[in-house]
Amino acid sequence: MKYFIFLSFCCLYLQTAFSQAVEITGKVTASSDVENIHVINKTAQVFTTTNAFGGFKITASLNDTLQFSSIQHQLKEVVVDVSILIQKEIDVQLEELIYALDEVVVGRILTGDLLKDVGNVEGQSITAKQLGIPSYQGKLKTQSERKLNEATTGGGFIPLFPIINAITGRTKKLKNQIKLEQQDDLLYDIRKRLEPILFSDATLTENLRTEFFYFCSEDPSFENRCKGKSDLEILEFLKDKLVQYKLNSKIETN
Repeated sequence: MKYFIFLSFCCLYLQTAFSQAVEITGKVTASSDVENIHVINKTAQVFTTTNAFGGFKITASLNDTLQFSSIQHQLKEVVVDVSILIQKEIDVQLEELIYALDEVVVGRILTGDLLKDVGNVEGQSITAKQLGIPSYQGKLKTQSERKLNEATTGGGFIPLFPIINAITGRTKKLKNQIKLEQQDDLLYDIRKRLEPILFSDATLTENLRTEFFYFCSEDPSFENRCKGKSDLEILEFLKDKLVQYKLNSKIETN
C-alpha cells in the first residue's frame, strides 16, 4: 500500500513538473536557406522564427505540438516528449519542398503593348494562407504579451505557473507593462499625426513638446478621450491640455 502511494506521488510529481512550460533551444537544418522559418507551438499558440543559422528559442510543455513551415520546405510537426523537456534542446531536419505542375493554364494574353497590357493584368496580393502554407494567422503579440501568455497558461493536474505568477505579482506587473506599452503606442500615433497641426502657429517651443505630450498621457481620461476618437476630438483634448500645461509651467516658473 505504501509503495502504491509512493508511486502515485511520484507520477503526480512528474506530471506536474513536465506540464510546466520551459524554454527550448532548437536548430533547424536543411539543404537550403534556414532563416525566417516559422516555428509555431500550436498547443500554446506562441511562435517565433529561426535566425540566419537556423537557431530558435520557444516555450513548450509536454505533448505540445511544434510546427515548422516555410515556402521552401515541407511542413513538419514535432510532439514535445520527455527527452526534449529534459535536454531543453531539439534538432529538426527539414526537406526541400518541390512543386510539380501537372497542367499550366494561360489566362489573359499579353500583346506586348505596355499601355494595353497594364489594363488587362489584375493585381492581387498573395498571402501564406492562400498558398496553403501553415502560418500564424492571429494578431502578432508583443514581447510583453507573449510573456503574459506564458505566465498565465499551464497544464497538468495543478497548473503551478499561473498560481505562482499570480502570488508573486508577476502577472499583474506584466499586465501593467502591456497597458503602458499600448498607451505609448497611442501617444506616438497621436503625436505623429497631430503635432504639426497643433503647433502650426508655434505656440510651444520644440524642446518642451515631448514633455507636453507625456503630460497629456498622464491624464486619467487620456485613453477615453483619444482612443478610437476622431482627430477633431483629439485636437480638442490636446488644446485643453496645452492651456493647462502652460498654466502649470507659469506657476512653476514663478
